[in-house]
Parts: sequence; structure tokens; C-alpha cells
Amino acid sequence: MVTSLAVAVLCLLPLGVVVAASIDVGWDAARTLLWRPRVAELLRNTTALVVLTVTATTLLGLSTAWLVERTALPGARVWRVLMVCPLAVPAFVNSYAWVTVRPDLEGLRGAVLVTTLSYFPFVFLPVSAALRSLDPTVEETARSLGLGPWRAFLRAVLPQLRHATLGGMLLVSLHLLAEFGVLAMLRFPTFTTAILEQFQVAFSDSAGSLLALVLMGLCLGLLTADQLLRGTSRQARVGRGAARRPVRAALGRWKAPALALMGGLTAAALGVPVASLARWLAAGDPTFDGRTWLVTVGSTVGLALVAGLLTVVAAFPVAWLISRRRSWLSILTERATYVASSLPGVVVALALVTLTIRYARPVYQTSIVLVAAYAILFIPRAMVSIRASMAHAPEELTQAARALGAGPVRTFARVLLPLTLPGALAGFAMVFIAVSTELTATLILAPTGVRTLATAFWSASESIDYAGAAPYAAALILVSTPVTYLLLHRSDEEPDL
Repeated sequence: MVTSLAVAVLCLLPLGVVVAASIDVGWDAARTLLWRPRVAELLRNTTALVVLTVTATTLLGLSTAWLVERTALPGARVWRVLMVCPLAVPAFVNSYAWVTVRPDLEGLRGAVLVTTLSYFPFVFLPVSAALRSLDPTVEETARSLGLGPWRAFLRAVLPQLRHATLGGMLLVSLHLLAEFGVLAMLRFPTFTTAILEQFQVAFSDSAGSLLALVLMGLCLGLLTADQLLRGTSRQARVGRGAARRPVRAALGRWKAPALALMGGLTAAALGVPVASLARWLAAGDPTFDGRTWLVTVGSTVGLALVAGLLTVVAAFPVAWLISRRRSWLSILTERATYVASSLPGVVVALALVTLTIRYARPVYQTSIVLVAAYAILFIPRAMVSIRASMAHAPEELTQAARALGAGPVRTFARVLLPLTLPGALAGFAMVFIAVSTELTATLILAPTGVRTLATAFWSASESIDYAGAAPYAAALILVSTPVTYLLLHRSDEEPDL
């Protein structure tokens, strides 16, 4: 409990700075700043982006997972790999690729397209794993009672996918609220781009803090909806169910459309960025410095490893608390970690700068502050995976271990950790990828002389030096690929019942 509260306090520190800055503005000034047509436009844009992208990613994630795991789709194992591979392509690299192919792609249309192609694996991955771990007798019983394959899926299978689907939807939503690179490149203003503009261009801390408060309000709405939709139903079981594979549904005349969907999605999410990068790499950059490139790769991997491990360790006690000790305090603790992550990286970074200058000057402009920012921003990505694993880890097993004389530490190491390890590794992989591609907080907090692949790529692409940005974009994909494989590998180790 104490550890969980400490993690929540750390995550709430930037929120406290933002609230304090907003209070200093005063009610009249705040009303003047917020009651403007520009704020209404930002609210419409942000809401439209979240609604459209979450809807599209959910439909794509559910449909492709069902095709891969529950139908006789030709090459299902290959398609499973290809549906996860877009995670290796950072969203702003994807937008870079699409902009170089279609310079006219911008606004809401372009933003929904690119973010959907980049984020649908966040829904596909947990739903796919959940489908493989389900007991097939539930669906077979529904079929024996006269339900067709579609009705059996909707009535018997889909309710069991609720936690996996909602977890993916929540991750996509939080990504969208804090997204900057894609939207800046596609010239689609949202609260995040406006906040950065206020801090960098207008030098207005008050206006930026007020916009950040509105953004946190949107996040609280999403978290409340997620809590209500999850409900309190239990999904864990002590037995493993029927140890056999489910009967795959024949596609029949839908085989060609299914293959067209999978092929078109792969071409759009992977083919376009790979082809665009190949084109610019072939064009070459005369100013490219291989040694600088290697140093940048090393610093990126080092920061991602440290931040990934720290974030997973911090997420464990909170995930355990919310899974095993359901109370208003545990729910507030978990929500605190999500709210802080909805803030754009620039807001978290500037809040930490303020705190370190005032109260911890020795660590100012060190990697310690940068890693802390990463943990605050990305702890929900680890939390979702660990919490999903704990939801399927029966509490009776830990109770039995304690009854047999095992202490809390031994019970955790011998019982709970093995059951939740796949989720922890998946969470580490998602945090590693997120840290490797984080932009705005890194620009502000990176120690002098430290450059990451994301900041180097952004520096070149912002100057429309597409050939100069290509080596760093390629490196981002190369760095993310092994960790994406880890996500897929851990998912494959889920039992194929």
C-alpha cells in the first residue's frame, strides 16, 4: 500500500505544478483564456480524433484478431506477426512516410489514418492473446444451443474479451491525448500541439497550464468510462479449461475479402513506411556521420532499458493493489497514474524542471529527471499489461501459498510473479518502444550533449531534410523490432487452448 501511494504521489507531482500555475492565473483571467473560439476548436478536434481513431482501432483490432485466432485464414501465423509489426514503426515516422508520399495529407483525415495504422496493434495484441487463452467449451456450448458462429461469438466470446479490449482502447486514447509529433507534422491542432505552442512560441505558462487542465479533464472522463465499462465481474479461474484448440470457422466466400483486408492493412501500416524509408536512404545524405549515429542509438537504447525496468517495477504494486484490494483508495491510486500520463511530455518536463530547480537542484538536467519523466508518462502502458495478467491469476493460489507458510516475498516470487511475468514483459516492451520514440520531454530534459533517435529525427524532418532524417527513422525501427518480437513471443507463449 505504501509503495503504491508513493508511486501515485510521484505521478501527481506534475499535476500539482499545473494546478498551482492555473490557480495563480485567477478566475477572471482563466475564464477569458478558456472561453474562446480557439479552445472550442481544440476541444472539437481532440474529441473527434479520439472518437474516430479509437473506433477504427477497436474494429480493426477485434476483426483481425478474430480472423487470425478463430478462422481458417490461410497463413494465420504469418498474419499474426504482421499485425504486431506496426508497433516497430513509431507513429511520427509513419506520418513522415505518408507525408513524403502524399504531401496533401493533413488535417483530421490524415491524423485518423496515421494514428489508426500506428495504434491498432494495441487492441489486436491483447485481444489475440485473450482469444487463445479462452476455454473453447463456452463457445461450443453456445453453438450447441442453436446459436450460429456470429451470434455465438457476440454472446459467448466477446464478453470475455471485455478487459483486453478496454485495456487496448484506453492505451490508444491516452496515446492520442498526448500525441504531438504526428499531429504537428500533419498540421492538425489539438490541445497537445496548442500547449506546446503556448510554451514555446507565446511563452505563456498560464495559458498552457489551463489547456493542460482541460486535457486532464478529458482524461478523467475516459478513465471514468473505462471504470464503468469494466464492471466488477471476475475473469480468473483456477483450472485451465479444456486443453485443446477451438474449431476454426470456415470463411467460405469471405476468404477473399478477409485476405484483402489483411493485405491492405499490412501494405498501409508497413509497406508505405518501409518503401518511403528505402527511397530516402537510397537518395543518401552527404552530411551523415556514422559515429554520431551509433552514439545516438546507444543513448536511446540505454535510456529505454533503464526507464522500462523502472516503470515496470513501479507499476507492479499499483496493479497488485487494484487487482487484490478493490477500494476507493486503490481506484484513486490507479487513476492518479493514468491522469498524469495524459499530460503532454512538454507539460511533465516543464513541471519537473520547476520542481528540480526549486527543491532538487543537484539533479537538474540529469538523466535521473529524464527517466522519472518517462516513468510518469508511460506507467499506464506497463499497468495495463500487468493488470490484465493479474486479472487471470487466481487469488486462491496466493492464499494457498500463504496458508502453507510462505511469506509475502516468497509467495510473490514463487506464485504471482510467474503468472504475471508475460504481462510484465509485454509492459516492458511497450514502455521501451514508447521511450525510444518520446520527443517533447526528451527535447527539454535531455542532459547537455545527449541526443536520442527521436530528437535527431525530429530535428532533421522539421527542416524538411527527409534524406537526413531517414537513417534515424530506420534506426528507430531497428531498435523497436526486437522488442516488438518480444511482445509477439510472449503472446505466442499464451496457451493455445
